[in-house]
Amino acid sequence: MAQATEARKVGGKRLQALRSGVDTGRAYPLAEAVKLAKAGAKAKFDETIEISMNLGIDPRHADQAVRGMLSLPNGTGKTLRVAVFAKGAKADEAKAAGADIVGAEDLAEVVQGGTMDFDRCIATPDMMALVGRLGKVLGPRGLMPNPKLGTVTMDVKGAVQAAKAGQVEFRAEKAGIVHAGIGKASFPEDKILENARAFIEAIQRAKPTGAKGTYVKKVSLSSTMGPGVKVDVASLTG
Repeated sequence: MAQATEARKVGGKRLQALRSGVDTGRAYPLAEAVKLAKAGAKAKFDETIEISMNLGIDPRHADQAVRGMLSLPNGTGKTLRVAVFAKGAKADEAKAAGADIVGAEDLAEVVQGGTMDFDRCIATPDMMALVGRLGKVLGPRGLMPNPKLGTVTMDVKGAVQAAKAGQVEFRAEKAGIVHAGIGKASFPEDKILENARAFIEAIQRAKPTGAKGTYVKKVSLSSTMGPGVKVDVASLTG
């Protein structure tokens, strides 16, 4: 029964790809792939345009990790909910910058209880002794503040504003795949294309020292419910 259901899903995706004019066996230049991914968004809601990149790395090795933050030139079209661990003047700064949740011990208690109604977590350095105790809760959700990502900082205002303006975090998973939402289907094609190029360039700049052989192996675009569109990797250079 499960196999039959899965077969229908696969068949449905292939049919959807054909209807959207996507040749699943072909890799398209980036600009054309963006056009097709946008055209494939047929749902009644504003679908997210997503990019997925298969990298020639093994993230289990420290010298092959790929992780960072990127401010997309045209934002993501999604408003992140931001939580900030801070006290005093820095807490006031976070609230003024537009943080959705600000606190210290009180916020830690809420998070420890399993309530995490936010997409990004920022902390001032003096709060990390407290936040560190939440690692088992925040870590698995990718919400643990990290100085390398700019989420442990005294520049609370800048970090909150960047998150609200469309900053995305990327991190290669176990299979060496990194993915992110790079806009909405309602965005003009040129805005999606500009975001896609910015994301790809950020991943290329983040190439780890331990990466050997071909670094960017595959790239694909899709909308939330639409068919995947393969991108011609060779077209990304030069």
